[in-house]
Amino acid sequence: MNSFFDAIYQGFQFFLNAGSLVMLPVIITIIGLVFRVKLSKSFKAGLTIAIGFAGINLVVNLLKTNIGPAAQAMVTNFGINLNVTDVGWGAIASVTWASPIIAFIIFEILAINIIMLILKLTDTMDVDIWNYHHMAIVGILVYFVTENVALGLLASGIMAIITFKLSDWSAPFVEHYFGIPDVSLPTVSSVSSLIIAAPLNWVIDHIPGVNKINFDIKSARKYLGFFGEPIMLGLILGCILGLLARYDLAAILNLGVNMAAVMVLIPKMTSLFMEGLMPISEAAKKFTSEKFKGRKLYIGLDSAVIVGNQNVITTALILTPITIALAAILPGNRVLPFADLAVITFRVAMIVAVTRGNLFRSLLIGIVQMAAILYAGTLTTHALTGLALSTGLKFDGLITSFAGTSLTQSFLVFESFVSHPIVFVPLLIIVFIAVWFFVEKVVGKKKIEEYAGECEEDM
Repeated sequence: MNSFFDAIYQGFQFFLNAGSLVMLPVIITIIGLVFRVKLSKSFKAGLTIAIGFAGINLVVNLLKTNIGPAAQAMVTNFGINLNVTDVGWGAIASVTWASPIIAFIIFEILAINIIMLILKLTDTMDVDIWNYHHMAIVGILVYFVTENVALGLLASGIMAIITFKLSDWSAPFVEHYFGIPDVSLPTVSSVSSLIIAAPLNWVIDHIPGVNKINFDIKSARKYLGFFGEPIMLGLILGCILGLLARYDLAAILNLGVNMAAVMVLIPKMTSLFMEGLMPISEAAKKFTSEKFKGRKLYIGLDSAVIVGNQNVITTALILTPITIALAAILPGNRVLPFADLAVITFRVAMIVAVTRGNLFRSLLIGIVQMAAILYAGTLTTHALTGLALSTGLKFDGLITSFAGTSLTQSFLVFESFVSHPIVFVPLLIIVFIAVWFFVEKVVGKKKIEEYAGECEEDM
């Protein structure tokens, strides 16, 4: 029996190690077969989705490769000297996968997703197993601090439930604002921002005068003409970042052209992704209408599919120097932004969707979000550094990231479990249940769908 489970685990580990580009065609093919799509058509759809995803990743990496060094040069130029270094989400992910309890947590998250689907507590089928690490890191850190496996598993379980619900509630925005139907984004690095974005957007809606301010790329095209085109905005913003980084003229122009390329190429890669998704989406609709009386199911994917939106990139580019300035002036902050400045797009994507592309609101809420990330990173640095050192990684000084427990959702769950858990864990659960009831019973899914649907009129 043990050899049977070992074989399953080894097979599962093989696909994890192979990465999402290998996992996606296999998982999408299986989903296609479940929805009665022919094997050949299912595999072609899965392969096309993987190719589109690879294209998106190539362009996102182009963005990171160019923005990362420029942002780090800005940090140096501004003379910021802080003692907690942002080492990037990749380092935190490697720490997560190196944990001795990671296998238990991954299977726990997968089981929770299946059970919630069966009980109709979620509509998200999360096939993005690689990004389970965002949910797992909280449980692993809780286990590291408390030395209690049960608490660690419970923490990751609560993270999973919250993530799947945030994915359900934000799926209408993925469809109407980003134009990707039947998909949700159970990636904590993106949906976590909803905890701040949704209530703040509601507050702005009720401030006379401020609620009338609306500026987006569409407005820029109207007032700036040729210079308001996405390709020109990419060029201009890239050149401005190059100037702030104190690059020479050639490097400034190179950064500008690369940002213009990102603005143009990402939508094209997304369209290829959509081409592969379409047959699976249509089959899923037909299957659920027959078997589940019209119940709508979402395929949970990596939020990389939405970060190429032009308003998202514009917001992220503007927020990059602002985040560096925040790090310098926020009292009590000790985090030196560095590696993860290149992935601010993931942190602001859902903010842009909730504000329906309103650049003024996106920047305002984005500033609050980035401040929260800096403070959470400061408060949890000792635990994260200790965990990283325990896995064999070596760092000079304290570390953090714009991922892990710096994310608002992850921070709240982690702190609940390590700061008087007898009091705060029940409180966390009660608050979440209250929010769940409010969103689904008081606000209602129909109203969310209608609000998100207005995005199509605004675009």
